Amino acid sequence: RDMILAKSDAQRQAALQKLEVVQQGDFEGIFEVMDGKPVTIRLIDPPLHEFLPSFDELLQTTTELRLAVNSLGGQALKEVLAEKEAMLHAVEGMREANPMLGLRGVRLSIIFPGLVVMQTRAILQAAAKLIKAGKKATPEIMIPLVGTINELKVIQTQLEETAKMVVAEQGVEVPYQFGTMIEIPRAALTAGEIAEYAQFFSFGTNDLTQMTFGYSRDDAEGKFLQRYVDQKILPYNVFETIDFTGVGRLMRLAVDEGRTTRGDLKCGICGEHGGDPDSIKFCHEIGLNYVSCSPFRVPIARLAAAQAAISERVKVALDK
Repeated sequence: RDMILAKSDAQRQAALQKLEVVQQGDFEGIFEVMDGKPVTIRLIDPPLHEFLPSFDELLQTTTELRLAVNSLGGQALKEVLAEKEAMLHAVEGMREANPMLGLRGVRLSIIFPGLVVMQTRAILQAAAKLIKAGKKATPEIMIPLVGTINELKVIQTQLEETAKMVVAEQGVEVPYQFGTMIEIPRAALTAGEIAEYAQFFSFGTNDLTQMTFGYSRDDAEGKFLQRYVDQKILPYNVFETIDFTGVGRLMRLAVDEGRTTRGDLKCGICGEHGGDPDSIKFCHEIGLNYVSCSPFRVPIARLAAAQAAISERVKVALDK
């Protein structure tokens, strides 16, 4: 909030420095627990207005404060009103008709590059601190919502420079990677280009499903999706199990073309589909390296991954 409401570059930088300290502490704790295992960290993804109060609530509060100032006066009330009006102006300036398709992800990073530079510094400094202490840290920095190679090129080039500066400052090698989320159909269709920069792919199948079908998940599940399933318009809820025909085809194409460009490209999936047994089986079939899901679904995911691997080995043995 302080960064968004800052009136000068100095104030904005001071807010980012405060946040960097907090973020670094968080990342240190994560790396410590993971004990050298790869940690994929997604850079800021939601629109900035999600970090601010509701516009409607602010409008009501500001109106009430204006009435109070007009009737009661007082310097303290005027100062509170001025602060609320500044926040209202900031929130109003960030309102979007369709925020999930608006200024978020890599687009937000391009418009406000200081945010992701701060996050990258915090990640690499945290990793360097652990490595200096004789421990291990393997950060994988993920740039979300990329749709074109030029978006990734602009941000990744800048963050690579930041990473090199941190490594030089800390005097220790950090085994970091930069990758991207494949969650826009265009990204899947141009995966060969994107893999020129991205060292790993993570399929954001929640957004990829929304954009492929043209569904808003919140609206679809509450309004018509269950009826589609009941009437056999869809075979199942596509936000629970991957749509193998459409979304799955995009994923397969992205893996194949990405690895044509970069043979050692690591590919995985994040989102709720990563805990669905049928989706995990499909991910194994197209050659993904990992699945990610909520903690509660990890046991199911591990079992499904094991079953998929065993089934493949049995099939190979039978074919011989």
